[in-house]
Amino acid sequence: MSSFCAWDGETLVLNVLGTPGANRDAIGKPQGKQLRISVTEAPVAGRATDHMVGFLAKEFDVSVADITVVFGRFNVNKQLRIRAPGRLPAVVAKALAGAECA
Repeated sequence: MSSFCAWDGETLVLNVLGTPGANRDAIGKPQGKQLRISVTEAPVAGRATDHMVGFLAKEFDVSVADITVVFGRFNVNKQLRIRAPGRLPAVVAKALAGAECA
C-alpha cells in the first residue's frame, strides 16, 4: 500500500500504529504509511487490540465482527480490514478525497 489505507472491494484496509495505555481513545494523524490510533487499554494479552477493535467499530459504524485483525494483535504495528464501513472518520475521509487511499 502506498498510504495507510486502501480499498479492497467494499473492505477498507488500514495500516495502524497503535498506542496502548493512552489517556483517551482517539484516531490520530497519519504517520508515514500508518494511521496512529490511541486506546486507553493496557497492552496485556491482546486486550489493547480488542479494545481498539471495539472503539473502531463505533467510529466506522460497523459491528465488531466486521473488523478483522490481519496481523499485529500483540504488536503496535497492525493491519485491519473493515468490511463495508457505514461511516468514515474525518482523517480517513480526507485521505480518500485526496486520493491518498488507492
